[in-house]
Amino acid sequence: MSADQATGGRTSGADEVRLLIVDDHDMFADSLRVALSAEPDLTVVGTAATLAQARSMVVSTAPDVVLLDHRLPDGFGVDSIAELKTLRPDAKIVVLTAVAEDSMLVTATEAGCAGFILKTSPLDELVTAVRTAAAGEIMVSSELLARLLNRLHHQHERPAHDLTGREREILELIAEGLTNGAIAKRLYISVNTVRNHVQSVLAKLDAHSKLEALSIAIREGLIDPPGAARP
Repeated sequence: MSADQATGGRTSGADEVRLLIVDDHDMFADSLRVALSAEPDLTVVGTAATLAQARSMVVSTAPDVVLLDHRLPDGFGVDSIAELKTLRPDAKIVVLTAVAEDSMLVTATEAGCAGFILKTSPLDELVTAVRTAAAGEIMVSSELLARLLNRLHHQHERPAHDLTGREREILELIAEGLTNGAIAKRLYISVNTVRNHVQSVLAKLDAHSKLEALSIAIREGLIDPPGAARP
């Protein structure tokens, strides 16, 4: 993980991150609440034990990041991502999971999640995940990202959504797992310029996150998964 990812792209004095925890295991959720609340830039605005509670609280608490358990009493977390994004478009959703199954990763990515973190991960990785997601970066390990993108397939060719050559290039670098800072260094441009290109890509593809943008781009033949060659 790059230094840029390790801080989640945040600097001292940055605005607080409002966080909603969705998990039906009370002890686990409360432990997360206590641990994450101890971070000076993180504010836990609430905990929800069901998808129904999550839908209500994502509106009432306006979180920046939602930590969403995959298995909940009233359904699968990944099946609710699109609805939660509709209720709170600016929220970044990070899926908490015990096992990173390929089918779940693909479903969550196509629904617009910002990343994944295993429940067995150390606390500092979870803190990084929240900050990274809040900063608009992808919270997925390079190995998992490559595995995920190679599960996505071209379904049909469609117009390129007027993406510029630079925007395609940036998409391809995002697919390699590079952060905005790393892309800026690779292309010898400013981080702000990269961010502007990323926002343009998200708008053109009608995507809520970098992961979702990659999913759409690969599905529609705009870019290939890392390591794949066009015929």
